[in-house]
This record gives sequence, structure tokens and C-alpha cells, in this order.
Amino acid sequence: MTMAEMNAGTVAPVLPLRHRAVGYWLLAVSALLFCMVVLGGVTRLTDSGLSITEWRPVTGVIPPLSDADWQVELEKYRQIPEYRLINEGMGMPAFQRIYLYEWSHRLLGRLIGLAFLIPFLVFLWRRWIDRPLALRLAGIFLLGGLQGALGWYMVKSGLTVRTDVSQYRLTAHLGMAFAIQAAVIWTALGQLRAGGFAPPSSGSPARRLGVWAVGLAGLVYCQVLLGGFVAGLDAGMIYNTWPLMGNSLIPGDLVVDGTWGHNLFENRTLVQFNHRLGAYGVTAAVIVLWLAVRRAPAGVAARRAANWLLAALAVQMGLGIATLLLVVPVPLAAAHQAGAFILFTVALRTAHVLLTDATAPAAPA
Repeated sequence: MTMAEMNAGTVAPVLPLRHRAVGYWLLAVSALLFCMVVLGGVTRLTDSGLSITEWRPVTGVIPPLSDADWQVELEKYRQIPEYRLINEGMGMPAFQRIYLYEWSHRLLGRLIGLAFLIPFLVFLWRRWIDRPLALRLAGIFLLGGLQGALGWYMVKSGLTVRTDVSQYRLTAHLGMAFAIQAAVIWTALGQLRAGGFAPPSSGSPARRLGVWAVGLAGLVYCQVLLGGFVAGLDAGMIYNTWPLMGNSLIPGDLVVDGTWGHNLFENRTLVQFNHRLGAYGVTAAVIVLWLAVRRAPAGVAARRAANWLLAALAVQMGLGIATLLLVVPVPLAAAHQAGAFILFTVALRTAHVLLTDATAPAAPA
């Protein structure tokens, strides 16, 4: 099998077992991250995140097992502002429901850590990963640990004065989750395409399209951060119309008294407005990239990746609009967060295909 045959797509490259094993393991970790993001969204949407008022990384894996244990946890919850100002009088069944959402979220985080660490150590022992890859994977693991600490830092912001968590810390926690996903999926794709594809030359049209796709993934990431502020401020609960905000494109309370930074990150109307603008920007960028790939003499992998990207965008836009119009029902809102994760992942895969496969698009006429 020649490299020319592989590049032409006539023969599928056969990857060494070690590359396939590491690649599929990282894809499995990515799937767990997807579940974590969705469960985190449900935890937030059901106002469950403050139900556990302590951070116990080891002993916290065991939930309350007796009525007395449950009573102790409920009493701790009764000491925070969310209970006193919003949920006063909450009974045990309702508390157990929100507690188990948050406990499941934290438990899944611990399981993801083990699902990453144990195979990583096995691959090191078998010498299936070289030093640069080992350092990259160790960095991803450290990011995962930092994400756990950041999650607790977020929860702490709602335990003393506020009745919810800080939108800044919530957005940072969400952004870190997507950054970890980017590192995991990019590394996985690198392993699954290792040695079988010739990357396009520097400055080539295919390379430029790949750089455009990387920028698009960055744009989706910024849109996710804007969505974090929408979630943190419950900004989706106002102006539940589309495409207008109320009766106009630009509502009258877009800017209120205060500093520019205050309006940008704390004015619910402006936060929602910016998220809408971000959605339009992502839509335009995806359509431009899709058209460029379609017009070029593209390889099969590039065309498929661009098609999946356009499809993921269409689904995500539909979910976002429906979530807004129906005033943020939990199932739809959780699906919208899941859609963001999928769109971001598909954007990264599209960029990776364009940057690593010389049979990706040449310049359109």
C-alpha cells in the first residue's frame, strides 16, 4: 500500500494497535465528558447544585445511607440562603431529589478521573505512548483535577450570600469542560489518523480552510461562554420571542445605568442579545465554510465532515429557538447544552480533517 493510494482514499490506512487503543479510549472519555456536561446542565436547571454544601473528594462518593444521615444533610442545606429565601419548608423527598442530582454529577466526575487515569497508567506501563503524548495526557488529567476544584469554587459562591452561584464562576466551569473536551478529542483524532494521511502543505488552500475551521471552533467556544452567562443569569427567562426581542430587534433596556462591564456580564437583556448575535455569527461562519468545501474538489472525509457540521448547526439552532420560545423547559434546555457540546466537537473534527488530510479541498475556482 503506497502513500499515494492512502491519500487518494482508495485504501483505508491500517493503524497500529497502540494508536487505535489510545484513540478509542480517548473517544470513550469524550463520551463520558458529554454525559458530564449534560448532567451538569440538568443539575443547574433543577436548582440542585447547592444541595451538597461540602466538598469531600474521597468520602463524598458515599451518599447518605440512613434517615439520620439524610436529616444531617438537610440541616446543612437549611443554613444557606437558597433554602431560607427560596426553598423554605422543603420536605425530605424534594431535598433527596435535588441532592441526588448533584451527587450523581460529582460521582460521574470522579469516575471520569478513574476512566482516564487507569488506562493512562496501563499505556505508560506498556510503552504504547511516547514522551510528548504522555506529557499531553498528563496535562489533560491535571486540567480534570483543576475542573473539580473549579466546580467547588463555583458552588462556594452560592453558600453564603447569594441564592445561586456566580455567573462568572459558572461560565468558567463550563468553559473548562469544553476546553478539556477540545484537548481530548483533538488528541484522539491525532491517534486515529496517525501515519495514514499526508497533511496539506503550508499556505495551501486546504490548509487555509483548516485554519478557518479552527477559528470557527473558537467562535463556537465563545458562543458557549456567552451561553454560560445566559444560564448563570437566567437570561433565557426573559424576551421569550424570536426573531424579535419583544416588539423590536433591539430592546430598550439593552443598556442600563452602570459600567460597560456591568452591562456586558450582568444585564440579562444584553447577555441574551449577545448570545443571539453569537448564534448568528456561528451560523454565518458554518455556512461559509460548508460552501467553500462544497465548491472545492474536496475529499470524501472533508465533505462528510462539513455536512455533519451543517447538520449539527441546524439542530442546535432549532433547539435554542425552541428553548427560548417555551421559556426554558428542562429537557429542551439540557438538549440545547448537549447540542453545543456536539457542535463544538464536530467543528473540531472538521478542522482536524482539513488540517491533516491532503485530499481535503483544493482552492475553489
